[in-house]
Formats: sequence, structure tokens, C-alpha cells
Amino acid sequence: MPDNPKLKGSGGFSRKWRWGVATGLLVAIVTVLASGFMIDTTNTDVFCQTCHEMKPFRASWQKSVHGGENPQGFAAQCVDCHLPHGNFLEYLTTKAITGTSDVIHHITFNPSEFDWAENAEKNRLKFTYDSACRHCHVKLEPKGVKPGALLAHRAYLYGQTDKKCASCHPHVGHKDMIEMTNKFFEKNL
Repeated sequence: MPDNPKLKGSGGFSRKWRWGVATGLLVAIVTVLASGFMIDTTNTDVFCQTCHEMKPFRASWQKSVHGGENPQGFAAQCVDCHLPHGNFLEYLTTKAITGTSDVIHHITFNPSEFDWAENAEKNRLKFTYDSACRHCHVKLEPKGVKPGALLAHRAYLYGQTDKKCASCHPHVGHKDMIEMTNKFFEKNL
């Protein structure tokens, strides 16, 4: 019986099959590394503000407590507040959907004609996640907190209210956001 020309090496695996496995592993490794790199790259405020219409939001964030204007000098990134935390699949899915939506909006609308104030009020709770707030703000009843805040946080912690963090803290991430967007897009309202 003649030797089968396709069978080379040990175990009877063909040369093409081994090259296919090696290529597949190489592509998988590059994809995983590139994906991690892309996630890290697109998780920064520098990346987010590459779209012209995001510049005033970055500027208002930089002047806020979450943008570094705090005693610790800590600055949260856009994704720290605007993506859900906890479930990695939910995080990636939301990141992909939000990113795609942002690109479509960047291409299809005029930011100077957009009503940023109405959009912020209407969608604030949609674009700020409680899981993101709670990721950093673990202790909601610190020593010395005002009685009203203590009661409000307790009701939230015990599930006795439907309010979300951004319901009571609407502008904490962006200082003077609407004023900055109006000035940036030269709106005089």
C-alpha cells in the first residue's frame, strides 16, 4: 500500500491541518490582544473627545468632582459612569451599542442644532448607570453625612425608592454642562 502524501508527521495529521491550527491560534491570540487593546484605547476621555461634539462634555467633566476637581485628584473616565459595571458581557454589549450609536450620530446630525439640555434631562438615567456609581461609591452612609442624605441613601439601599443615583445627583459628572455646550456650539438661549 503506497504512502498517503497528505499524511506527514506524527499522529497522521496533514501538513495543511497543522498550518490551519497554527494560523487559527495565531489569529485567536492577535484578536484577543487587539480586543484588549481596543477596549483600553476606547475607554479614555481622550478617545471620546475625538468626536467634535464631545469636546464640551469633556471640558465640563474636567471641571467637575469626577473629572479631578476633588481633594484626591481622582478622575473617573467616561466609561466609569456611562457603562454598566458588574457583568463583563453586558459591559461589552452596551459599549458596542453605545459606540455604534455615537458614530451614527456623529455622522448624521448637526450638534449646533441639537437640544442638549432636553436630551440630558430626558436621557440622564439611561446613560448613567447605578452599578457604575456604586462601583466607586460603596459606602453611601459615611460618618458626618447630612440627615436628609442619610435617609435618602437608606431608602435607596433598602429598595424603598425607584430613584436612581442620577435622579438626586443630576449634574455631578459634568459641571455647567449645558452652559458649556451652548457656548461651544454658540447657542444663546
